[in-house]
This record gives sequence, structure tokens and C-alpha cells, in this order.
Amino acid sequence: MKKQTLLGTLLGLSLLSSATVAHIEQSEPLQSLRQSYFALLGMTFGPMGDMVKGKIEWDNALFTTWANDLNHAAQFGVERGFAPGSDKGMTRAKPNIWSNMDDFQSKLDNFRAAAASLADIAAEGDPAASREQFVATGGTCKACHDEYKSKDYLY
Repeated sequence: MKKQTLLGTLLGLSLLSSATVAHIEQSEPLQSLRQSYFALLGMTFGPMGDMVKGKIEWDNALFTTWANDLNHAAQFGVERGFAPGSDKGMTRAKPNIWSNMDDFQSKLDNFRAAAASLADIAAEGDPAASREQFVATGGTCKACHDEYKSKDYLY
């Protein structure tokens, strides 16, 4: 019985690994890394925006959870996804990002600091302060989008 359980587990893990690897476009793995990172940020930031705008009821505990998620996701080293030569293929990154990497890094650092501040402020439980820092954090996103994100892509 233990042998069958072990074999079943190993088979399941091998299928899961194949599905995970198949998800990444093998010809463009760095683009896939970048797109996954920014999709995760967007899927975390979006519901927070709905709460800030009053589209969903304010729930400080939930907002704090999302702010912590955003902070943790923001700290991931997405820079490796912008290696030289990864500007080719399906990407939303404008070509000038590779010639202005110091500026891009500075904007990314500003975003990470703002996301960390958002998590700290949200934990204090003041909705007005959380809303204010959310807007400031969004401004750091916009600074990078304005300069380095192409508008005409798949989404």
C-alpha cells in the first residue's frame, strides 16, 4: 500500500511539473517571468483599488492582507527577467527600458519602498492613511508605466 501511495504521489508530482513547465513559453521564458510578476501585482493591487474607491466595502483586515501580499510580491527579483536580449518577442516592455536600466531600477526601488510602506500603514488600521498610501503606491506604478510599458499589447 505504501509503495502504491508513493508511486501515485510521484506520478502526480511529475504531471504537475510538466504542466508548470508547459505554462512557460520556452522560447520566451524571461518574458513569461516578467508577465507573471506584473500580473500578480495587478491581481493584488486591483481589488485594493476597488476597496479604496468604495466599490467593495472597506475591510481593514482584508486590505492589510492584500497590502502584505503586494509587498511580498513586489520584493521578488523581477530584474532577472530584463536580461540583455530579452527585449525580443512578446513583451509589453518598451525597448528603451534596456537603455535606461538604472532609471528603471530606481523606479522599481521606489515601488518596492512604497509597497512596504503600504503594508506598514495598513497594519496600523487607519483607513484614511491606508488610502493615501495606496494612491502614493499607485503613483510609483504609473511612473514606470508611463516611461516603460507599451500600451498596445495583448491586454
